Amino acid sequence: MFTVYGKSDSGNCYKVKLALEQLGLAYRWVEVDSTRGETRSAAFLAKNPNGKVPTLGLADGSYLPESNAILHYLAEGSALLPADRLGRARALQWMFFEQYSHEPCIAVARSILRYLPPDSPRRAELPRLQERGHQALAVMEQHLAGTPFFAGGAYSVADIALFAYTHCAPDGGFDLARYPAVSAWLARVRGQPRFVPLPA
Repeated sequence: MFTVYGKSDSGNCYKVKLALEQLGLAYRWVEVDSTRGETRSAAFLAKNPNGKVPTLGLADGSYLPESNAILHYLAEGSALLPADRLGRARALQWMFFEQYSHEPCIAVARSILRYLPPDSPRRAELPRLQERGHQALAVMEQHLAGTPFFAGGAYSVADIALFAYTHCAPDGGFDLARYPAVSAWLARVRGQPRFVPLPA
């Protein structure tokens, strides 16, 4: 059985939960609150020296951090990872896009608006974050105008990775009504078997 060390309202942790549920894999969830410094404890740093969630505990006693690496590991040999070489590379392409062009803008804007007080100086970052987040959403819109999913024409870990923070982008001040293809894709993801929502 897997053990997930995660924070329930984190999109990166939600990716792992969604994949585990959709793959029907047994797991145990251990809540770790990074806002209270729990990821910086000696016990947690022994599992992941980078001090971040999610971290996946494996049956052999080892640990795997980084949400998209965990997705790739869990999906190996399943329908969530394309079987052909190029399909797998396309899935990775979009997972890298999520981590470098999407999550740093959309997730960070959400975090500022959701967790920081109205007078936080970090609110000054929002215009730039929203500009770059809209650029990422526009790239997704263009791609989804011609295909139902991100890699190989079928639902995959690439969709899980991008769904996690896209579906709650309004929390970061993004109006998804501007992106009809993205909105239709969100509905398709929600319609997948064993879908579970991000915990409230």
